[in-house]
Amino acid sequence: MDDATPSSCGDSCTCTPQRSAAAPLGMPLSAPPAASVTAISDATAASARSATTAAGTGDHLIEHAAIPAGTFVMGDSSGDRNAADGELPQHPVSLDAFSIDVSSVTNDDFARFVNATGYLTEAETFGYSAVFHLAVDAPEEDIVGRAAGAPWWFGVNGADWKHPGGRNSSLEGLGDHPAVHISFNDAEAYCAWAGRRLPTEAEWEYASRGGLDQTKYPWGDDEMDAGGWRTNIFQGDFPRTNTMDDGYLTTAPVRSFEPNGYGLFQTVGNVWEWCADWYDANYYATLPADSPTDNPVGPQSGNVRVLRGGSYLCHISYCNRYRNSARSQNTPDSSMGNAGFRTVAL
Repeated sequence: MDDATPSSCGDSCTCTPQRSAAAPLGMPLSAPPAASVTAISDATAASARSATTAAGTGDHLIEHAAIPAGTFVMGDSSGDRNAADGELPQHPVSLDAFSIDVSSVTNDDFARFVNATGYLTEAETFGYSAVFHLAVDAPEEDIVGRAAGAPWWFGVNGADWKHPGGRNSSLEGLGDHPAVHISFNDAEAYCAWAGRRLPTEAEWEYASRGGLDQTKYPWGDDEMDAGGWRTNIFQGDFPRTNTMDDGYLTTAPVRSFEPNGYGLFQTVGNVWEWCADWYDANYYATLPADSPTDNPVGPQSGNVRVLRGGSYLCHISYCNRYRNSARSQNTPDSSMGNAGFRTVAL
């Protein structure tokens, strides 16, 4: 990775590469061969129909946490925000009570959905997905490109939720790890089957805070390595060498580390989690000043959806988005090896 020079995250770091990102080695991460576009569209439509037909019948076995109604201050209080992400201004938000999964959806959970419906994820229909270079487990000829601005992200043929590193990888020993290479659209299909939904961005942040007011992390303001690692992020020289001080190169089992005050595991670190909202960096600034917003659902339209929580690739030298208030975004069809989801009861 001689050309993978780490840099400050700044305003536009590629924490999760878009499927539309150009790949300097030739093939855009967004563009399958022209002849396959119709087949991809047909496969996606068929998968969506199968999930819709089975709507609400799914065997969703993840334990839920009951989150009480309340008002909290949403947005960054630590000063570590990324300015372009729109973590300010802080503003009060009021939410009704809701019930949320205590963990990300696991590979075992997602497998039940696929086995019941025959659903094909977008990574499978496109034929490739984005894999961090240290996690690639595939023949060299399967690497079709690198994400522009973040050459440690490889587009890998055959990478999908069942093959997180590429065609030579499998889910052996990873049943209790979060399902990854899951697009927003894939997460929505699972929710339709399970009779659940994705959390709103406000619900996600409120739940992540675990009942603590204006703290940086789910456990408070102590850094994640104080007294032992509290979450799964990147240690070492990003993106070249991960010393794995926390025990993991990529994903960790979803119930690793201590839960927060509401009983939720790993809302920061491990994997990014899709939220229901469209993303707008200026959204907070358009809210009524000093007035609680009741059950906000985000902008009415957009091109990209919200991601929350950071991942195992977050590092202070590049991406410090492993915080309660941190925001990211991606297109609904994008998939990568560090993003999954958790669900909320209807």
